[in-house]
Amino acid sequence: MASRAASFFRALRTNCGSLKSRANVIRQQYVQYVRRPHLLLVVPAAGILRSLTFFKSNEQAEAAEPQQSKEAARITQIITEADSLYDSHNFKEVLAFLREHVDVENDEVLWRLARALSDNSKLTDDKALKKQLLFEAFDVIKRALALNDMNFACHKWYAILMDKTAELEGTKARISNAYVVKDHFMKASELNPKDATTLYTLGVWCFLFADMPWYQRKIASALFASPPTSTYEEALNYFHKAEEMEPNFYSKNLMMLGKAYSRLGNKKLAMLYLTRALEFPINTPDDRDAHKEAEELLTKMGVKRNKEKGYGM
Repeated sequence: MASRAASFFRALRTNCGSLKSRANVIRQQYVQYVRRPHLLLVVPAAGILRSLTFFKSNEQAEAAEPQQSKEAARITQIITEADSLYDSHNFKEVLAFLREHVDVENDEVLWRLARALSDNSKLTDDKALKKQLLFEAFDVIKRALALNDMNFACHKWYAILMDKTAELEGTKARISNAYVVKDHFMKASELNPKDATTLYTLGVWCFLFADMPWYQRKIASALFASPPTSTYEEALNYFHKAEEMEPNFYSKNLMMLGKAYSRLGNKKLAMLYLTRALEFPINTPDDRDAHKEAEELLTKMGVKRNKEKGYGM
């Protein structure tokens, strides 16, 4: 009996090149050997069952691979279509498209949906609808961040939307969230140091606290033992870094460069960047707002517009 069992396992080792072929051999030799009653005493049935279980698991894994590939291809298709619509400034269309995939548990899809909701909040003057869109966006980005906290875009949009929703609730709420907002911007920048938009948002954070009026500073002092502070120089550093990473990428970055220089009394550089903001093509609500604020700042500086030569003192 022992020699037959040894023969069985030698044949098994010799003929099995892979897990699948091993299982096939087990099946074949099971018929030849194991069904003989006297061999049931020496063949380790548990070992055979484990081998058959491994074979079944391998089959399941192989069957899952095409399904996983199919899902990955679907996610890629969703992202590609969403980015194409976004790059064409079709903000309503990108939101409608991504809302069809709101149940997709993928961080790349979800942060784009959050961005689309935020973009569409800028297209309406209805305060209730604006608030609804921003809070919906914040809920979506929370899901995205929970799925992948190593995705820089999730941290960036979490910070943006935390600040936007807090702003709707009042100055106190916005100041209360200031450190958390900055932490997420810093994490986004750590994960992707070359992202110009993240650098811009850090610049805006610094500018807001450098430019904070006295009554808001009192609120900040009441909320924190060490309230958030910054300087115009620190804000400028981030705006310039953003411009270095991606020149002329965003009308508001140009406008904020001019605004910060204006606060520092550097009219020459302020006029340079504000004029560039005015020359930026208007494709989005942000471009429109940057254009409007740049024009107002230039007017306050006493800069007059010449239709042929542009702006000058």
